[in-house]
Amino acid sequence: MSIPSSVRTVIVGAGFAGIAAGIALKRAGDDDFVILERADSAGGTWRDNRYPGVACDVPAHLYALESHPWPEWSRTFAPGGEIRTYLDHVIDDAGLRAHIRFSHELTDARWDGDGWAITVSAPVEIRSEHLVIACGRLTEPRVPQLPGVETFDGPVFHSARWPDGFDVAGKRIAVVGTGASAIQLAPALAGLGAAVTVFQRTPAWIMPRGDREHTHAELTAWRGTAGALTDTRAELYAEGEARFASRSGDTAAAEAASRSALAHLHAHVADPHLRAALTPDYAFGCKRVLLSDEFYPAIAAGIVGLEPSALAAVDDGELVAASGSRHSADAVVLATGFRATRQPYASRITGEHGSTLDEHWSGGFTAVASTLVHGFPNLSVLGGPNATLGHNSAVLLIEAQAALMAELVSRDGAPIRVSAAAENEAVREVDALAAGTPWLTGGCRNWYVDERSGRLTLIWPSTVSAFRERLDRVRTAFSAVPAQSGTSPA
Repeated sequence: MSIPSSVRTVIVGAGFAGIAAGIALKRAGDDDFVILERADSAGGTWRDNRYPGVACDVPAHLYALESHPWPEWSRTFAPGGEIRTYLDHVIDDAGLRAHIRFSHELTDARWDGDGWAITVSAPVEIRSEHLVIACGRLTEPRVPQLPGVETFDGPVFHSARWPDGFDVAGKRIAVVGTGASAIQLAPALAGLGAAVTVFQRTPAWIMPRGDREHTHAELTAWRGTAGALTDTRAELYAEGEARFASRSGDTAAAEAASRSALAHLHAHVADPHLRAALTPDYAFGCKRVLLSDEFYPAIAAGIVGLEPSALAAVDDGELVAASGSRHSADAVVLATGFRATRQPYASRITGEHGSTLDEHWSGGFTAVASTLVHGFPNLSVLGGPNATLGHNSAVLLIEAQAALMAELVSRDGAPIRVSAAAENEAVREVDALAAGTPWLTGGCRNWYVDERSGRLTLIWPSTVSAFRERLDRVRTAFSAVPAQSGTSPA
């Protein structure tokens, strides 16, 4: 499909954020946009992550777009394949398929005073008034440097780059990490006949998951009863907002949650030495709180082995742990997370002062209302600075940002700008909300904090309702500014 040489809005990415952006523009009556997707299909992280056991840890009905509720989720927590199927359904249902250009990667975007001059890998050049970055955060795997890895005979790959046709049965597989992917992956590999060893640098706080298949009666109600899906979403939303207290450091809530997590551990792991190795020594909520009913039983039963230290090196083909113990393996899976604080697109986008986004963000992500960036007119970033959550569904934030973006794009007149003062004030607001929270003071290292500045730059340190109020302040600020001037003190 050909790509226009000029378009009102270019959206980069066809995952949740890009799809939400396209829906928001269509709802505003704007069809003059394209969605650039570097891969040959949609889905974002749910396209890239295909490892055994991959699933969402947000309840499925809350992980769906509010504009497109879905009655067909098979389980409380949707498997990755179902989420990808859902997104393909939404693309077609919303009429977005004709707007997407697959295998088109943004390689350069420059503000030239009149708009965005964009180069795409095809190669194609496009001009647009507005640029929407919807690339997500969990796209570029974080691959540790392992001395001697070249001596390992088997495959070494990241969990987000699972090779096609890789048969794990009968293989000795080392899983490096104990984050969300690792605790799904390790029991699933064991269930497929692999001998699994997990290298644990830091134990996680793990809560009961409570996953189950939806009943026929539930599916029937969601398919045919007016308001049933809305009511389910509202209940799940309220439960999520209530979790913020325990994640953000409220003493009573955090103590209650940590007791529940420790009871979960004690219920499944009887061996006191093994239990001690699996017990976190940092504040509840400091790292992402995980959900699993399979990980502890698999460790306790010995079908998944635990090495209670990090993988430090490879020596003559053997894996050497930080503890000094040595392990043999046929394959190494790196469930080591992503380069979330350094996004690859940032070096490709140059603003009106000649600096790239990467340079602007040299001390960490900053933006007004997590969406608008000083020095980058008519640019919206969805799912970027302080736009993920540890207690509720980040899709809620993405849709709110997309709605704001569509309103701003609909303005005629001068380019949309935010001042340096407005961005500095937004940074101070986030820093004030983050101060004293477990994410900064809980005694752990997490991916929410930028390693260069020590600032909390990825997670939003408040509730969903507070995030929406923040966006509403931007709406109010821009509505008070004549469209001809463009710049808002938001």
